[in-house]
Amino acid sequence: MSTGAPFWLNFADPEDFPAVEFALRDPDGLLAVGGDLTVTRLLAAYRRGIFPWYSDDQPILWWSPDPRMVLFPEKLHLSRSLRKTLRRNRFRLTVDHDFEAVIRACAEPRPHQPGTWITPEMREAYLRLHRTGHAHSVEAWLDGELAGGLYGVAIGRVFFGESMFTRATDASKVAFAGFTRFLQAAGFGLIDCQVHSQHLASLGAEPIPRTRFTDLLTRLCSTPSPVTQWRRSLPETATCCVSTADAPR
Repeated sequence: MSTGAPFWLNFADPEDFPAVEFALRDPDGLLAVGGDLTVTRLLAAYRRGIFPWYSDDQPILWWSPDPRMVLFPEKLHLSRSLRKTLRRNRFRLTVDHDFEAVIRACAEPRPHQPGTWITPEMREAYLRLHRTGHAHSVEAWLDGELAGGLYGVAIGRVFFGESMFTRATDASKVAFAGFTRFLQAAGFGLIDCQVHSQHLASLGAEPIPRTRFTDLLTRLCSTPSPVTQWRRSLPETATCCVSTADAPR
């Protein structure tokens, strides 16, 4: 490993990451370069508060920004317009019914963004995480068609959000709200949102110091999740408007 950030990772040891305190301030959070996207390395990274993010023409880049954008599930904010959408029950929500379609949709270029950071290599890596039970998708269906969704990685009682997409108004927000209520009921303590976006801030996400974030990971990632079966349909979206105390299993 090199002596200053960004560090070159040791290919032979997937657990060998530098301390996040060494991450650069500019660009914010850049910590390391190289390595690979094996299941072992990715899980080791997430447990330390590190995630991969790079373009097709770059080597693998590893990040740990400070502050970190997170959502505490009990702080989910539902705007008046989103509550109205939820009460209409237009969308049917599922978990892990079509992970591949969700990540493929998330990888599609967005308006004013000609490229995508979800490269074919990244897509295959998260499909491996899904097949080994670590990565999960949420689907919002409208009239039988996939209208929106999100995917991420679950470790212990932390869900690390990776990306979301929408093809219908509020579809991704409905998926996020429904899944957040599910995670709250299951005893999850944290949803990692990585970096600030107005979209996530409108749902209650907030920045916290990286030191607090890594302290939370130490405790919550080592606490077993009570969810033994992820693939499921979620309750009608109107129930997102109220909190629930029953832990799903």
